[in-house]
Amino acid sequence: MSNISNQAYVHPEAKLGENVTIEAFAFIDRNTEVGDGTHIMSGANIRSGSRIGSDCCIFPGAVVGGIPQDLKFKGEDSLAIVGNNTTIRECATVNRGTASKGHTTVGSYCLLMAYSHVAHDCELSDYVILGNATQLAGEVEVDHHAILSGGTLVHQFTRLGAHVMIQGGTRLGKDIPPFIIAGREPVCYSGVNLIGLRRSGYSNEKINEIQEIYRVIYQAGFNFSDAIGKIENEFAETPEMRLIVDFVKNSPRGIVRGYMG
Repeated sequence: MSNISNQAYVHPEAKLGENVTIEAFAFIDRNTEVGDGTHIMSGANIRSGSRIGSDCCIFPGAVVGGIPQDLKFKGEDSLAIVGNNTTIRECATVNRGTASKGHTTVGSYCLLMAYSHVAHDCELSDYVILGNATQLAGEVEVDHHAILSGGTLVHQFTRLGAHVMIQGGTRLGKDIPPFIIAGREPVCYSGVNLIGLRRSGYSNEKINEIQEIYRVIYQAGFNFSDAIGKIENEFAETPEMRLIVDFVKNSPRGIVRGYMG
């Protein structure tokens, strides 16, 4: 049975699942869907076009489905989609999409900490963490298990691979390939994300493979094209190798550079 405060505003056309909790002074707009077991706290704002999954928790002051902060937006119908078991903390914002993609997507089991921002047409996979005040510009792509520490600023169209760790306060304008740590100023490769990979169950053998691939990319003196050719010719074809190689080969912005200090 749902628990909806009589001091909340819920539009008659909003679609609510079972066992939803909506606290006083929350706002649920028309053209919205809220999944089973989701908890919308006091002062949270779920705007038109929002699709919230099950067992989510939306904290006070958070806004999901606000219109894009994009001058090209002309009022077209679009969505802000949030997966299951995702937590959106105080004053975090998830804007809906534009005509470019039509939707902004946040996956399942994500954590968007306080004052973080997900702009129009971003795509976040599952188990992504955005630290406090981390800001994603439009059409950023973040793959699964990525962690962006507090105060990270991400340029539009940037791509971040799976299992990356971004150091706090980093400004990103280049793509971040899978499994690495990136940080410093200007941003650069800072090693393989060993702790994150071990927490995710990667074996020492697999981690060593990833480290050897990045040794070729960043430490062997090759340009990126030559490094990728060497990896494809000399390394065994594994899912991790293919993920890294395809990411680098298909990076329109180019990947982050190695440490030059």
